[in-house]
Amino acid sequence: MKNILVGVCGGIAAYKSANIISKFKKKGYNVKVIMTKNATEIITPLTLETLSRNKVVIDMWDKNRGYEVEHISLAEWADIVLIAPATYNIIGKIAGGIADDMLSTVVSACTKPKYIALAMNVNMYNNPILHENIQKLKKYNYNFIDADEGFLACNANAKGRLKDEDEIVEIIENALNDENKDLLKGKKILITAGRTEEPIDPVRYLSNNSSGQMGYALANQAVKMGASVTLVSGPTNLPIPKGLCEFVQTRTAMDMYNAVMERFDSQDIGIACAAVADYKPKFYSEQKIKKADDDLVIVLDRNPDILFNMGQKKSHQILVGFAAETENIIENANKKLIKKNLDMIVANNAHNMRSSNNSATFIKKDGTSIDIPEKTKIQLAVDILKEISKL
Repeated sequence: MKNILVGVCGGIAAYKSANIISKFKKKGYNVKVIMTKNATEIITPLTLETLSRNKVVIDMWDKNRGYEVEHISLAEWADIVLIAPATYNIIGKIAGGIADDMLSTVVSACTKPKYIALAMNVNMYNNPILHENIQKLKKYNYNFIDADEGFLACNANAKGRLKDEDEIVEIIENALNDENKDLLKGKKILITAGRTEEPIDPVRYLSNNSSGQMGYALANQAVKMGASVTLVSGPTNLPIPKGLCEFVQTRTAMDMYNAVMERFDSQDIGIACAAVADYKPKFYSEQKIKKADDDLVIVLDRNPDILFNMGQKKSHQILVGFAAETENIIENANKKLIKKNLDMIVANNAHNMRSSNNSATFIKKDGTSIDIPEKTKIQLAVDILKEISKL
């Protein structure tokens, strides 16, 4: 679990730091915060302490900090430093070698990657002194997240607005994952995700609780690791991952089966993460079924087993499946591993389908297994893909 140190300066965009910190925490990162004294005039330390679940550091001379030299310990603790928002003032300080508060002191002592997200008045943004300082700091490997155009607090529609929080989080995540960026370079990966829906009539269908989070996390992380990713997805409420080779929207199990079988031969890796309905109604009513006095009987037919057919069809591919079980999880996963000719199976509790977190056991066809403690599905996706790269 990576450590992110967030510096918050006294620009009006300081209130957005709360959202950035919240997003990092939801993704499972450890977050600590340093605020300048001016930043506390815009957003309270208590807000950021609540979101980061760590004490916010402000004062260089805090008598309750213990015996550690805090600016050194924070600099060593961090895997990456993000200053958001970064004001004209803090950039001038860092460029001038000034360390007169906790944030500037920690930055001066930190050897880890540093990212500075600009946010200020347009005239300050256009000041040539700022751009000289930025160019100077770039020579020393400081990274800058440029400001966007938008409506500013000074009532101008111009450049100087803090970049969208989601984009900032993505930039920092990509920087943290640099060690994995070429892990799957050149590999073609087909991933199934989400649930399937089997229509009964025009307004009703059979389905399940899958949110698609795990499959979409795998697709996102595989792209970041350099893979060419085809995502075949049933219905979800999730945004389509960026950078995909192909996104295929399906609804029913038969739709998904056809999409997968059409593409699987050309892939290097198949990951079947979708929660596919085993059965579908034998008869579909073209009109809405009306309520009657008697019970309604729905006769079900078997759907094709997508993963089983992938296992029968595979030649050179690595094939990974999931076993979401409510009981005898490992025993049932082992049976599925053998029956479906898999190289690895991810066994997990079906009750975590709609949760953002999960724990799992990776079981390989050679009989070895790895227990993964509970973590976010994004972090679990990284672990799964790393294990696949070893296969």
